[in-house]
Amino acid sequence: MSLSERCAFGTLAGLVLPALNAMIGKRWEGFDRLPEGGFIACPSHSTEIDPLIVGHAIYRSGRLPRYLAKESLFRVPVLGWFLKKTRQIPVARSSQGAKRSLQLAGELLNEGSVAIVYPEGTLTRDPDMWPMKGRTGAARLALQTGAPVIPIGHWGAHELLPRYGKRLHLFPRKQARVVVGEAVDLSDLRGKPMTKAVLVEATERIMNAVAELVGDLRGESPPETLWDPSAHGQALSGRDYEQRDPGASRRPSGTDGPAPTNRAGEQG
Repeated sequence: MSLSERCAFGTLAGLVLPALNAMIGKRWEGFDRLPEGGFIACPSHSTEIDPLIVGHAIYRSGRLPRYLAKESLFRVPVLGWFLKKTRQIPVARSSQGAKRSLQLAGELLNEGSVAIVYPEGTLTRDPDMWPMKGRTGAARLALQTGAPVIPIGHWGAHELLPRYGKRLHLFPRKQARVVVGEAVDLSDLRGKPMTKAVLVEATERIMNAVAELVGDLRGESPPETLWDPSAHGQALSGRDYEQRDPGASRRPSGTDGPAPTNRAGEQG
């Protein structure tokens, strides 16, 4: 890693972490499970600030986080400069752009870096805030590179900033917990032709592992079948999604109202 990259990471941490520490308490669990070499981290995604929480946890573990992030973020003044200087990975919507993103992520993994991929692709649409059905990008990257996939669950950050919320709920002080799971076993899928069935199977294993970790944090069992936005008429991207299925069994949650309660108590 170049000196300029380290300086950019250090400057960014110096700007972000004091404010984050002032706003929310944090607890990390299971970080001794992180492998020494390159790996793919697959976190749950429930609020727009959870990349800061997960990134903080990875950074404090002694590793430098590299995200696959929306290409549009790289055009934002100041933020875009930091993203480029810290070698974050832009993700374009085109198939060619997505292929290039996976190529760049593979190069970083070969260097021993941490590639953070949100397998859901966007904030969960599940009305009860469980991880939802994933997309196949993380699975494809794992099967292409052979890098281990490490599931990460977290809970509590959504109480500070509800899903797609527009204001912070600072009081009472919230706490976020981040837990690292064991590497997802994809050994029987590696080396097989990368068919849709193989990618779907790998993705389901990853998402089930993430959901189990979130369940541990919540003190509940995750749904047997993860929420599928397409089956409920929801948009797969963007803030302005809605549930159009009047027969859905789980209650839709608001975008800026009180966050769902953590039935595990004050831990989350």
